[in-house]
Amino acid sequence: MAFLYLIAIAWIYVVLLMSLAESSAIAGVMTFIFYCVIPLTLVLYILSSPARKRKIRELERQSREKSN
Repeated sequence: MAFLYLIAIAWIYVVLLMSLAESSAIAGVMTFIFYCVIPLTLVLYILSSPARKRKIRELERQSREKSN
């Protein structure tokens, strides 16, 4: 899972540099939002879903063991 965050940080860096190279501040902000924030949020949510499912199953298992 750590590699996922490393890739995300690298992508943020690349898009930040792209945004700084834009001709206006509005274009830079829009570039950052549409090339970084929206896609990265979606990708991180999708790729972290197996870990969320494992965590939910583990919590359910622990609560069943506690109740027994």
